[in-house]
Amino acid sequence: MKSKMIAPSADQGVELSVNGVTAGYLANDMVLENVTVTVEPGKVTVLLGPNGSGKSTLLRIMAGFLKPRVGQVTLGGVDISTMGPADRLSQGISVLPQGRSIFPELSVEENLRLGAWQIRHDRQRFAGAVDAMFERYPTIKPMRHKLAGSLSGGQARIVEFARTLILEPRVLLIDEPSVGLAPVLVDGVYDELDRLKEEGRTIMLVDQNVKAAVDLADSVYTLAYGRNHLHGSRDSFEGQLDDLIKQWLNL
Repeated sequence: MKSKMIAPSADQGVELSVNGVTAGYLANDMVLENVTVTVEPGKVTVLLGPNGSGKSTLLRIMAGFLKPRVGQVTLGGVDISTMGPADRLSQGISVLPQGRSIFPELSVEENLRLGAWQIRHDRQRFAGAVDAMFERYPTIKPMRHKLAGSLSGGQARIVEFARTLILEPRVLLIDEPSVGLAPVLVDGVYDELDRLKEEGRTIMLVDQNVKAAVDLADSVYTLAYGRNHLHGSRDSFEGQLDDLIKQWLNL
């Protein structure tokens, strides 16, 4: 049975929730067990945990790349558990994946056009969306026709942010945006994340840069062994981050 499609809203923010989700990649090997997480509208929700705790799997569930065995995924209170990634993108859920995700053999502009592919039949909107990203990120505008594979790590990350934002999503799922980047480039990534927060974007963020992620967060969840562990405001985590990191390193 197809999930109900949600009419686009003038307000970008919308609640995205996973409710009692159990999921895995193999029949008898569950990565997540009875996990519940809510991404509040207009807020930055950060998901933390040791390697192998299920963080990226949970993002895949939210994005529609993996369906839960048990439980629901809801967007604005509507069950979207059976929706695939393309339908979820059309409903405003956009993903910035871990690692380099640009197409190196295509130009910067062609990478952005791929991000706007769902609106390609509306030529005016399609062209306007691409131009708007070059205005938002003027440092990549002179590279418009340059092959994306020739970009530096920082430049490539900007293109990825632009491609993720090009359809003005209502929810952003961001997986390890600082992985593999030099410290100076990580600062640039967090400057952009801070900008998105100031704009009132709805964000679910997973990152290995625990302290920077928590500083940005409104709400924090932790996973352990594929299950809910802790949940609270940013302030409630300030005094226990060092101990948590030590625990995760020893697992």
